[in-house]
Amino acid sequence: MPESADDSVLGDDSVLVDRADAVTTITLNRPRRKNAIDPDTWGVLAQALRDADADPDTRVIVLTGAGGDFCAGADLAAGAARAETHPLRRMHYVNRTAITLHELETPTIAKVDGVAVGAGWNLALGCDLVAASDRARFSQIFVHRGLSLDFGGSWLLPKLVGLQQAKRIALLGDFVDAGEAERLGLVTWVRPADELDGFVTDTAKRLAAGPPVALAQTKALLNEGGDATLREALENEARAQAVNFATKDTQAAVEAFLGKTEPTFTGEWAGS
Repeated sequence: MPESADDSVLGDDSVLVDRADAVTTITLNRPRRKNAIDPDTWGVLAQALRDADADPDTRVIVLTGAGGDFCAGADLAAGAARAETHPLRRMHYVNRTAITLHELETPTIAKVDGVAVGAGWNLALGCDLVAASDRARFSQIFVHRGLSLDFGGSWLLPKLVGLQQAKRIALLGDFVDAGEAERLGLVTWVRPADELDGFVTDTAKRLAAGPPVALAQTKALLNEGGDATLREALENEARAQAVNFATKDTQAAVEAFLGKTEPTFTGEWAGS
């Protein structure tokens, strides 16, 4: 681990946060429950995401799970213990974490090993990129629990695979292996399990070296572009470029191109 690494735990040990250089890794740490998320952990996870996004030294967020699994979804046993809270209020509490993840400016990578099911799969799908091991397994398992989709699954799945495949995945709740998930566009990359850590580290470093303001603008444009008209998308792009031109990164890129060197991006405002 580099000397600049900053290890910390938020609240308890259910979510671990580690920053090495410009990459913050957030690890779900309930391996005996396959990292199923209990009510307290939803709040801790949301805070960890917000803190990483607000950290000026963090350029990339990696979300993963401990003990060989990504996340088995919501911990239904723990949720049942809070039956005094109205179910709708409990769901609104969980939804705030989904919104937090979606609205992060910082690029996110889900590093998935083992199982990612239910809300756990949708947690991965809510990241910008998904890198999975060849032993990863996925399921929209809700139907087998007498439940319907949550944590954004009804919004994410049709956008990624189309309506018919989304219905097949959600209504049957079958397990999908890593290869099929990649073919469907639900996983960005599949790597052998023993190569996954190194691959994600290298990919995160590549993202971290990019222009942070431009990456944030591009991420927002893509997230919102599917619901915009062409005119709206073009206007949004124009505003984003105006923001980019106000940073030092654009000039650094031009100078590096002319000088045949590699630019160093800082995200600093050109007027500073």
